[in-house]
Amino acid sequence: MAGNKTALIFGASGVTGWAMVNEILNDYPKKGIWNKVYALTNRPLSREASCWPNDTRLDIVSGVDLLQGSQEELEQVMKDKIKGFGNVTHVIYLAYKAQADIPGELEENIAMFKRAITAVDRLSPALEFVVLQTGAKTYGCHLLDAHPADEHIHVPLKETMPRLQQPYHDQLFYYPQLDWLTEFSRGKKWGWNDTRPDIIVGFVPNQNFYSLGSALGVYLSLWREKFGEGADAPYPGSTKAYNARSIDSSADMIARQTLHVMLTEPWSTRQGEAWNVADARTPSTWKEKWPVMCAYFGLKGTKAAEDNPVEVRTFIKENMDLWAKMEKKYGLQSGHADSERIFKGFEYFLLTLFNFDRQYDMTKMYDEAGFTEERTTKQTWGGVWDRMRAAKIIPASFS
Repeated sequence: MAGNKTALIFGASGVTGWAMVNEILNDYPKKGIWNKVYALTNRPLSREASCWPNDTRLDIVSGVDLLQGSQEELEQVMKDKIKGFGNVTHVIYLAYKAQADIPGELEENIAMFKRAITAVDRLSPALEFVVLQTGAKTYGCHLLDAHPADEHIHVPLKETMPRLQQPYHDQLFYYPQLDWLTEFSRGKKWGWNDTRPDIIVGFVPNQNFYSLGSALGVYLSLWREKFGEGADAPYPGSTKAYNARSIDSSADMIARQTLHVMLTEPWSTRQGEAWNVADARTPSTWKEKWPVMCAYFGLKGTKAAEDNPVEVRTFIKENMDLWAKMEKKYGLQSGHADSERIFKGFEYFLLTLFNFDRQYDMTKMYDEAGFTEERTTKQTWGGVWDRMRAAKIIPASFS
């Protein structure tokens, strides 16, 4: 864990990416390790707007299109924009391009990853480690009721579980990415792993189009403004989802666990290790979490007798006039509550259709790798909303 490490983070303005940069600049796991961090963002992001620490080690780099031009042209762009590219020791790949068209999504995300890692391998002789973040789709969680009952999902979900069977195998771009990286890294001096969060709970200072933490922060702020302190706030989902067991994956903990294993021997030299990354050893349910989350906003979290008494995005859209008034009343930033680019229905998907136990087995991270920190619901969700308040995305108080 010697010093003078330089991190290059693809997708730095995403939920995990923001936390990864933040943890590095706050000297996790200890002071003296990180010399530089290059934060690659798809959209322009100013240092002030980023809400990252004002640190000379940070270089925010935008305007690198991983699909533009030939491989050689991409590498030239990266060399021109990242002046110290040859010193990069650790690459954390978090970039993702969403598409409704599955073949198109597969093609573009596989190509982006191959081109990015090929460029780094060619341009940085100092390279020590590569991280690819995958996720719970590896275990078939996204298949919902379509997942084969005799094969998936067996809880707790463990890193050694077999891959999804056809036709689902070929619909997931993680597998081609991992297969390519396995072959490409053969004989290289650098190690690599893949990290697997569940639903990522985290903060981003810019507009994010698939963040449950951001969506619920806006939703519960609106609920508090409309119905007042102490009002009942019914869980906006189904009974089955309310009682399903899982473990939150806060972006801060994903970052810390990722940094821990990629800097700790023997994991820091191995190729192909898979890691579940999540907040605790023990699962919980929305039934346990929802009252804690609502209490943050001075509300009483309840469960209505019927399923889906309210839908998050519908409620937000129906109350945009109230939100506009709140922006003026509390001096909030505009443009965060709703957008045409937000993935339609993702809140319903996560709060209603994720209605089965999907808890991770965290034995490998805690018992084998020696990671010790755990986080509570209040720390996970409250930490996101504290940052949203500081960034004036949601009100810091209500009047």
